[in-house]
Amino acid sequence: MDPALIASALAFLAFAGIGLAFSQPSADAVRAAKRAKDINAKRPSARKIEIDQGAAKRKAGAQEALKELTANEKKSRKRRLSVKGLIEQAGLNITETHFWIISGCTGVVLAGIGFFIQQSWIGPLIGLFIGGLGLPRWVLKFLIGARQKKFTNQLADGIDIIVRGVKSGLPLNQCLRMIAAESPQPLRQEFANLVDANAMGVPLEQSLTRMHERMPLPEVNFFGIVLMIQQRTGGNLSEALANLSSVLRSRKLMRAKIQALSSEAKTSAGIIGSLPFFVVGIVYLIQPDYMTLLFVTPVGNIILMVAFIMMSIGVLVMRNMINFKF
Repeated sequence: MDPALIASALAFLAFAGIGLAFSQPSADAVRAAKRAKDINAKRPSARKIEIDQGAAKRKAGAQEALKELTANEKKSRKRRLSVKGLIEQAGLNITETHFWIISGCTGVVLAGIGFFIQQSWIGPLIGLFIGGLGLPRWVLKFLIGARQKKFTNQLADGIDIIVRGVKSGLPLNQCLRMIAAESPQPLRQEFANLVDANAMGVPLEQSLTRMHERMPLPEVNFFGIVLMIQQRTGGNLSEALANLSSVLRSRKLMRAKIQALSSEAKTSAGIIGSLPFFVVGIVYLIQPDYMTLLFVTPVGNIILMVAFIMMSIGVLVMRNMINFKF
């Protein structure tokens, strides 16, 4: 065998071994690389830091908006309970002075009827109290309840209009104008007031607060919270409002189920509450002299007052038992 060939092979193997030895990292280098890799893995990237800061900013904005809504709710509670606030909630075009004039006239009429029925001071006093303070407010609250029920049934459809408009590229103000122009009452009136306030330069948050004062419903409060948070922190408005519309429809379905399940109890309470008056009327038709003693004698008047107080307490207790709020 050629000695030169053997020497060349040995030289090649020697240089290859030396290169392989130098190419492998040492134990210290391996540990340092592993430590650097662990540090880089624990250190957040710039993109992640930016995302976390944006989420924290949105969360802070949402919390600030909720605090402002809570503060505005406390301020507007007294306004809603006043006579002027009740008139606005009922949607009537009268002033507070007109309401008190109507209440006074009603009280005088019922006081005259009470004096005609019973020739003493108790009948006119009861008629004046019922006609001046009780009956007008009851009528006002009845109108408010009917109006709020209609508004609740229509709000989900109005929100769906906003969702479809935003998805098609329309701005929020244009969607609100569509609701104010094409929706039935009372949804049209409330959104027309909202649009008019925005047109005059009133901020959207303040306009939503005034809308909640005129229509103090949880649904309106949810709607205002979604819009205020979206205005401050951004986000997908159509998705948020679509979820809100689904929630409102679920609440409507639950309310209908509760009314169906409680209808028997309400009927029983109505029968029990009206039974004493029915019995008094029947006895008065059969034996008028027997019932007249309750109206013309002092002892009978006291018995009537005690019976009226006890009946009122019973009616209030039954009302609280069958009045489900959620």
